[in-house]
Formats: sequence, C-alpha cells, structure tokens
Amino acid sequence: MSETSVQGTGFAQSPVWIIKLAIIGGLLIGLYYDVLYKMIIQWSDDPNYSHGFLVPLISLYLVWERREELKGVELRPSNQGLFVIIFGFALLTVANISAELFTMRFSFVVVIIGLVIFFLGYGFVKKVALPLGYLFFMIPLPYILYDSVAFPLKLFAARSSVYLLKLSDIPVFREGNLIYLSQTTLEVADACSGIRSLMSLIVIALAMAYFFQKGIKKKVLLVFLALPVAIAINILRIYVTGVLSHFYGEAAATGFLHEFEGFVMFAVAMVILIAICVLIARVGKKGGGDE
Repeated sequence: MSETSVQGTGFAQSPVWIIKLAIIGGLLIGLYYDVLYKMIIQWSDDPNYSHGFLVPLISLYLVWERREELKGVELRPSNQGLFVIIFGFALLTVANISAELFTMRFSFVVVIIGLVIFFLGYGFVKKVALPLGYLFFMIPLPYILYDSVAFPLKLFAARSSVYLLKLSDIPVFREGNLIYLSQTTLEVADACSGIRSLMSLIVIALAMAYFFQKGIKKKVLLVFLALPVAIAINILRIYVTGVLSHFYGEAAATGFLHEFEGFVMFAVAMVILIAICVLIARVGKKGGGDE
C-alpha cells in the first residue's frame, strides 16, 4: 500500500519526530549547503531579494500558528512522496550539470514538499500548503525572467513619471529609460523598475491575506491589488525625484536623500496596502461575510 495510517499520534508529540526532523534536516542542509549559502549571500547583496530573509521565518510562523490544529491531524505517510523527492533530486542533478542556480534552489523546496508527503501524508500537506508554497518566494528569479519583467516596468515607469512632470510644467524629455531635466539626467535603471517593491509587497500581501482576510476571493483580491500599488508608488518615487532634481540638481537623485526617499515611498506603499486590507476585510461583514 502507498499509505499507512498512524493512529493516535499527533504531530511532534513524540521525541522520535524531533530526532527524525533533526536527522533529515541535517542531511538536507548538508546536501544543499552550497546552494543555500549562495542564495543567502544574494539576499544580502541584492536589495531586490532582501525579502528572502523574511520568507522562511514567515513560513515557519504560519506552521507554528496552526500547531494545535496540526497536532490532531492523522498522519498517513505516503510512498508517493518518494516520486516527488526523486524529481527534486533529478532537478538538482541536472541543474548542477548546467550550473543553473534557480533550478537548484527550486529543487530544494520540491524535496521539502516530497519529504512532508512521504513522512506525514497528503492530509498534513493540505494543512501546511500555504507555508510550503510560500517558500518559493524566497528564490531569486533567473536573470532572463527578471529582465523580461524589469525592462517593460522601468520603461512604463519612466513614461508615466515624465507625463506627470509635464503636467507639473517641468521641462523634461525622455529617451528610452533616460529622463532629461534642465539640471540633470535621470536614468531609470533596473533598481528603479519597481520590481523590488513589487516582490516585497506581494510577499507581505500574501501574509496579510492569510491572517486578516476571510474567503479566497478576498485573499486573491488583496494580493492582486499589491501589484498596482507597487507600480504606482514607484512611478510616484521617480516623479518626486524628478521634481527635486529640477529644483535642487543632481544631489537629489543620488546618495542618502535618494535612498531615504525610497524608504519613505515603501512606507507609503505599506500604509496603502494596510488600508486596502482593512477595507476588503470590512466588505460583506454586515451581510454575514463571504464564502
């Protein structure tokens, strides 16, 4: 049989499970040490993926938050998990041969899912599906995919911000992702494409949807609305930088002021996202909630 039921046992109620988790976790980290180390270094060095540090912590918290519910889950280990584990290791092998980091990192999460199925069963997986799926957000995108998203975003941001600058009667000319002002020239680089705040807001919106929204429709709506918020705030950031550069010169677009401006804009985006979350949560409350 592919599944066997473990009667009368809850998750992590026996020291045996702690020993199993320690052994399996140690072997997994040992096997993926180089892959994980390079990923953590990228989180640290690349601001676009600094949210990667939060993702595993949030994922673990999501599991811990429903610990009482998990204790009552009947464990039905399934041998089908072996196929998922083998698939994950196959991805790792192929990726190692081609030196492709994204697939190596992707395989790590696949193997974790396979291990959960193999040792705990599909019933347990259903209960922790969100925390497991959430782990994929810690993986930096491959450059070709990142560039295919960042390039049109930065062009759209440059075009939109120039339109706002013209509405403000500021002399401006755009050529691609370059914005020419009277005192300086701004380049809307990849870092200014908005993809950084976009990914960070989606990661945060997913957590907010889980904790504060009832019903799948509201959860999906909140995550979806994080996209236009991130894009709009990035356009506003470039516009403000343009206005400041017009009056104060190049200093307004570089150094501490530029970084501080980015921090403030992200804080504004968070306030907007929280406000949207509150509004969505209130919709339908008086009518008995949503399904």
